[in-house]
Amino acid sequence: MSERAADVVRQRMGGTSPDIAIVLGSSVGRLADAVEPVCTIPYQDLTGFPVPSVSGHSGTLIVGRLGGREVVILKGRVHAYESGRTDVMRPVIETLAELDVKTVILTNAAGSLDENVGPGRLMLIEDHINFACANPLVGEPGDHGFVSLTNAYDSELRQTMRNAAHDIELPLAEGTYVWFSGPSFETPAEIKAARILGADAVGMSTVPETILARRYGLTVIGVSIITNLAAGMAGSAPSHEETKREGEKATDDLVRLVTRFMERTNND
Repeated sequence: MSERAADVVRQRMGGTSPDIAIVLGSSVGRLADAVEPVCTIPYQDLTGFPVPSVSGHSGTLIVGRLGGREVVILKGRVHAYESGRTDVMRPVIETLAELDVKTVILTNAAGSLDENVGPGRLMLIEDHINFACANPLVGEPGDHGFVSLTNAYDSELRQTMRNAAHDIELPLAEGTYVWFSGPSFETPAEIKAARILGADAVGMSTVPETILARRYGLTVIGVSIITNLAAGMAGSAPSHEETKREGEKATDDLVRLVTRFMERTNND
C-alpha cells in the first residue's frame, strides 16, 4: 500500500525530491502556511493513509519548500487511541521511506512536568519514556523489530536545532517526553510517577512514530509545544480546548525555529 501512496505523491510533486518530513501535531497546522507548496494531497487520496478524527488535525500531505529545503509536510496525525492500534501511522512512515525521506521532525502538543517550563514554550525532545508499554512493532516478522533506540532523537540534529534556536534568540527547553496512550488525560498520581521517572513533558503521540521511523531507517528529531502544566500541578486540569488554544499561540515560534533549522541544514 505504501508503494501506491508513494507513486501518487511522486506523480504530483513532479521533479521535487524532499529528504525531510515534518509531522504537525495538535493545532500547529499553521506551520504549513509558511511552506511554498508544490502539491497538496488529502490523506483520503493516499492508499492506506489513516484519516484523523480529532480536531486540530486536518489530514493533508503537502510537498513544498521551507527555509530553502524541499520538504514533505504531514498536516495532522492519527493517534493510537483513535483506532486502538499503536502502528496506525505505519503506512505514513513507510511511504516517507519509499519517497527516500531521510529525516522526520515530529512535533506535538504536550503538558509540562516542570513548573519552570510553562505554556507557550518549546521543548526539544532528548529522549522518551514509553509509559503506555505498547509498541508498534509487536508482530513484526523476523528480526526487523529489534530496533535500537539508543540515539532515537538524533544527537547531531538536536545540536543543529539548538543552534537554530540560538540564532533567533528563542529560549528552547530540553527534556524527556513520556507517552501515555490517552485519550483520557493522566491522573495526578500518574504525573507524579512520571516526574519521579525523570520525564519533563507528557503527551499522547510521537513515541510510536519515532519507533516506526527508526525501524525504517529514518533519523528523528522531536519538538514539543508546551500547552499546559500536567494534571495535579498548580491545580491544573488539562483539556483538549486548552491544548488547541495554547498550541496555536506558540506556532509562530515553532515556524521560526523550524525554518531556521531548515536553513542551517541546507547550508551544512
